[in-house]
Amino acid sequence: MSLRVTAVERITLHVPFRERSRPWNDILVSEFGVVEVVRVRTNSPGLIGYGESLPHYTWARTTDESAARVVDRHPAELMADDSLGAGLQMALHDVVGRALGVPVHRLLGQPMVRQWCPLAWWSTKMPPSVLAQEAKDALAEGYLAHKLKARPWFDVHEQVAALSAVTPETYVLDLDWNGMLRTPGEAIEVLRELDRQPRVGMYESPVLQSDVAGQKAVRARVNRPVAEHYNKALFPVWMREDAVDGFVSCNAGVAGTLAQGLQAAAFNKDLFLQIVGPGLTTAWTLHLGAVLTHARWPAVTCLNVYADDLITEPIEIRGGYARVPEGPGLGVTLDEDALERWRVPDGFTPTPPRRLLGFHLGDGRVRRYAGIKQLFEECRYVGNLPVQPRGASLDVREDDGTAEFDALYRQAERAPVWE
Repeated sequence: MSLRVTAVERITLHVPFRERSRPWNDILVSEFGVVEVVRVRTNSPGLIGYGESLPHYTWARTTDESAARVVDRHPAELMADDSLGAGLQMALHDVVGRALGVPVHRLLGQPMVRQWCPLAWWSTKMPPSVLAQEAKDALAEGYLAHKLKARPWFDVHEQVAALSAVTPETYVLDLDWNGMLRTPGEAIEVLRELDRQPRVGMYESPVLQSDVAGQKAVRARVNRPVAEHYNKALFPVWMREDAVDGFVSCNAGVAGTLAQGLQAAAFNKDLFLQIVGPGLTTAWTLHLGAVLTHARWPAVTCLNVYADDLITEPIEIRGGYARVPEGPGLGVTLDEDALERWRVPDGFTPTPPRRLLGFHLGDGRVRRYAGIKQLFEECRYVGNLPVQPRGASLDVREDDGTAEFDALYRQAERAPVWE
């Protein structure tokens, strides 16, 4: 009897964040908590595959059409088709691996090059004191790399100092500005000072991605690697100009990720995989990292932000590395109880409360914003604020139901307000 897919089920979950990171995640990445689990059933009794993705963040959602397309087909026929969506493609690889009794990395057409992959702890925008507590947890849980978002509204020098005070010198900090240092003239001064900090590992996207000349200028003046998100159109230009040291590989399926990894290897450029989600996603990322020779920088899955990894046995993490699962398929087992514990209606989107954010520029000035997206846009694109002011901090004021809050929020919605 030929193996066939008989049904595709999609289950939406709202997975809570860990308590310390929750307030800061909720400001911008609250939708990371929405996880779609895809269950693929087959005509072989008990043979089921699972995948997962973040429907509000993934490079491609699983749709009704893509689910219908795989039914009554052998799961191996379409598993390399990136258009199926992240969760379904993962589930097909899982079920094929289980059917054959081999781990997913054996299905990827490339030899295994590592049994343990470097994995980073991830933090969104946070005060230095909170980051320091996060780093203590990271060390206790086996991590030795920390990817964090650097932003104008926190003093990055204070953040690095706080992290350095509680970690050994083997602990690496990868700093990501998402282009918010804007130009080489503004970026180089900041980065050259950070160069003196032994724990700083790399600079991700210090200037705008399209500014290849700016990236080249930055790279020539700093002594840490400069990374950018992979971009197919810019890749030939980056290589011709030798403007970056390596790449962030994300927003791609199996075929796309393997292609990016092979391209990076052809030019001897390192990369890290950035595929966000709990336990199944982390296992999936480890299988990809196991076969990509130049996936040598710590991968980012944000596993650490979740209060529940949705699997029955945790991913093994020791000495900064995560063990590649060797069981059939993804090599991990979904916690079926979690499907009912965190289940929400399909299409669920978290609705954050209204918040006023106060950007303290470190010189007595405070600018109020009606939410993080408004603050992000002004800092990155409008460009009338300093890129990394000393002593900067952010205060968060929740909606307290008063007329005063409502009036100030409505005023800030129209335009940020100076205090």
